[in-house]
Amino acid sequence: MSPIHAYLVFDGTAAEAMRFYEKTLGGTMQMMMTMGEAPGAGQFPPGAEKRIMHAALAYGDGMLMASDTMPGQPYEGMKGFGVALTIETVAEAKRVFDAFADGGKVTMPFDKTFWVEGFGMVTDRFGTPWLINGGKPLV
Repeated sequence: MSPIHAYLVFDGTAAEAMRFYEKTLGGTMQMMMTMGEAPGAGQFPPGAEKRIMHAALAYGDGMLMASDTMPGQPYEGMKGFGVALTIETVAEAKRVFDAFADGGKVTMPFDKTFWVEGFGMVTDRFGTPWLINGGKPLV
């Protein structure tokens, strides 16, 4: 059975967000295709050319994927979920947390919890909610 992967949808900021995640997480971008580069690109509405059709970022054993909405489609933002990360060290988890918090909104400060050495919740500047665990499990 394959691992579960997250697929995020943005409203025109997928390319910027995925490049930021690649840099921050140290992953490798496997693919980033605009709607203008996609097969059948002529079928998309005007203004869609530079939006992301599909992006895939490999990170550890997982994959973070994303795309943009079509121009003019209603976008309600990301809600009702969070992307959970487990990072080996507290220091690295705190670094990632701080990078996501820059321009974002901290919903739970990074601190020790009863289950792990460090944990925090943050919604980054692109609207993605993150739950970051760092260090050794305590239970």
